[in-house]
This record gives sequence, C-alpha cells and structure tokens, in this order.
Amino acid sequence: MSFFSDEKRLAAMRCILDYLRETLDARFSVRLWDGSLIPLGHEVHKDFILAINRPSALGTLMRWPTLENLLNQYVNGYLEIQGDLIDFITLVREPQFKKNLKKVDKFFLLRQALPLLFAPLSNSRAQYEYNEDSVGRRESRRDNKRFIQFHYDISNDFYALFLGKEMQYSCGYFTDANNSLDQAQHDKLEMICRKLRLQPDERFLDIGCGWGGLVCHAAQHHGVKAHGVTLSQEQFDFATAKAKRLGLEDRITIELRDYSTLEGTYDKIASVGMYEHVGIANMPRYISKISSLLRDRGLFLNHGVSRTAKRTRREARRIRPERRLLLKYIFPGSELDHVGHTADLMEIYGFEVRDVEAWREHYGMTIQHWYRNLLARKKEGVDLVGADRFRIFELYLAGTSTGLRDGSIHICQVLAVKKASRGPSGLPLTRVDLYRPDSTGVNF
Repeated sequence: MSFFSDEKRLAAMRCILDYLRETLDARFSVRLWDGSLIPLGHEVHKDFILAINRPSALGTLMRWPTLENLLNQYVNGYLEIQGDLIDFITLVREPQFKKNLKKVDKFFLLRQALPLLFAPLSNSRAQYEYNEDSVGRRESRRDNKRFIQFHYDISNDFYALFLGKEMQYSCGYFTDANNSLDQAQHDKLEMICRKLRLQPDERFLDIGCGWGGLVCHAAQHHGVKAHGVTLSQEQFDFATAKAKRLGLEDRITIELRDYSTLEGTYDKIASVGMYEHVGIANMPRYISKISSLLRDRGLFLNHGVSRTAKRTRREARRIRPERRLLLKYIFPGSELDHVGHTADLMEIYGFEVRDVEAWREHYGMTIQHWYRNLLARKKEGVDLVGADRFRIFELYLAGTSTGLRDGSIHICQVLAVKKASRGPSGLPLTRVDLYRPDSTGVNF
C-alpha cells in the first residue's frame, strides 16, 4: 500500500522538473509515465528525451542510489533515453550543464521528492548476468571457455547487425576519418599483415581468431598457411564455414582450443583483441607460451585494449563500479593492463620490442560505427537477444566510446621480434614499407 497517490507523485515530479528547467536549462526533455513531455530547458533538442516510464524507478534509485541499480532500471525499460546515447552523454557532459548542476538545491529536491520516495519498488534485475566469479583473478576459479562463450556465443546473427561484413570485433584503422567501417576493417587487417611482414607459405597463428577475418585475409592476400584458435563455438562454426566458402581449406585450419595447449612452431603470431581476456596474473604465462611457439626472429603482434598505469599495486587492482558491471554483464574474467607492463613481459620472455602504436582514436570511431549500426537495427537486435540484453550492449558501446574519447581507455599494438640469439633483428631499418599503396592504389 502506498502513502501517496499517482496524482501526487506526478505533481511532485512536475514541480521538480519546473525547478530543474530554470536551474539547469538543459537541452533535452523528460517524458513522464503518463505520457506528458516536459522540456528541461528553454531550447531543447527534439531528438533527446529521458523517459521515466515508472515512478517506481525513481523510488528505487532514491533508496539505493548505486550504478548497478541505475543500470537495472534502464535495462528493464523503467528509465529510457530516446535518441543517440553517445550524443546524449556528450550533451550532459557539456561544461555549462555541469556548472548549472552544481547550483541545484539538493535539499529542495529531497523535500519535493517525498511522494516518489515511497513509490512501490522495482527490484527487477537484468536477465543476463554472469552469476559466478566474474572477476576470475584466482586461476583455480577461472573458466576461460565459459567467460568467452558468455559474451561471444550470443548469436552470430546479432553480431552481424553491427560489426560489418568482415565480422571484425576489434579496432578498425581509419586512414581517413570519413572512411566506412568496412574500409577501416579491411585496412586494419592489411596493416597487421604488413607489420608482421607476412610472406607466402609462412606458418601464421592467430590466437583468438574470432570469426576468421584475419586468417582469411592473410591467406588470401599474403599466401600464408594460417591457423586460428578460439574458445567460442559460434565463432569456430562461422570461421570454418568462411574458409570453406572462400576455397581456403588447404591454407587455413581453425580449432576450438585454448591457446595454452598449442604445440609446434610458427613464423608469425598475432593476438588481436584477446589480451584483455587473459587476466594480469596470467600474462607472464601467456607471453611465455607465445615465445615457445615462435621461431627465432619470428614476429609477434599483440593488439589489445589497455588502461593508464597506476602509481600503486593497490590502485591498479581496484575494481571501480563501472568495471564491475562490465565484468558481470559483458566481459567476465577480463582485465586491462597498461602497455608498459606488456612491453616489460615481452622483454623478460625473450622478445625485443620494435614498435608500439596507439590506436585510441581509431577505436573510438570504430565503436561509434558499431553503436549506430546496432541502433539502426534495433528491432532485429531485440528479436535476437531480448530487450534487456540489447540495452546492455547499447550502454556498453556508448560508454566505451566515451571512455576512448576521454582517454580513460587506450588501445595499443605492440610488435616484437623473438630474439633467441645475438645479432640483427631481421627487420627493415624504416617503416616505409608499411605505408606503400595497396593493390587498389590507396595509400596507407
């Protein structure tokens, strides 16, 4: 039984919004659960609306004002942002809006919000979450296959909605900011192959090969004998079918296998977008294993999302609320390291670091393309994975794009040569060969 009627809750909310309109002068509107639309400023953008679909969302947030609670209200549709979420985040982070926010009388809002505080609670949680140890810092408790399959084995059809024709789930390479996503992904694949200086008939290993884009490009355009490994059943099925469809079965093999169980010797090795899944405690074993698989003077390219280095170990191990949500709902078992530690480990385990390149802006543009592709096919996406998981992906993509733009998230490619003996590295003296025109005449 509620102490206040819905009419009183609506009246309280309108009073609050009238006050905020004059104080914030924001550029978006608020739609209440009765359908009424209230501008939150004098010149609002018609495409940006914060919809409060249930008063219970506000009551629940007032009692438990946590980031996870906010996520659950959004994921269940009790709160909704109508419009482009990346642009909306930009809007509410404008200096003037943040300055006006400091002027808000919180005690006035609290007094007016009393009818909302006693609204019935909405305790619904997101249906899709990793409900075991999502951090996975203890090796004995890590289940790498389950971690990977939780995220990647949703549906190939779902990922096809936004990744582009090559199904590349990693940072594209934009030689021009106006290039399409497909062009940027093609250029990324080509640049990786060039950095590795792939030659015909070399044995090339792709660790975490995804949907097979890199092994197929390397075999088709550089004549290598490529081997890819993944822990995702959906990716394995897709990549195997793609190699067969392209007539590359004699040059490509794909395995559903953990990289740590691999044997043999390779000329070149790439790991693209897989490093984030290893966990910092396991990175020495990861680099050591790759070193054992690579011939002397063989090249290794590690492409991974990273973070800024921290002053203390305690600070580095701290899990912020937003990252805890990422572990629970998107990437269980993942952990970001700083690029300096990556380079240190490479040197410890027999590599000479030859090149480090930051692609942060490239990844920001890539994820904007992914987000807007997904938004454009929202109905199909909801039909495939459900409304709550679709909204989780919306938040994940928009938030990551913002982090990359701000610089709180980084992404780097590190190229290293295995140096088991003294002498020259075997690499060219300059990088000029990386930027020659491709077969279509396009300059890199």
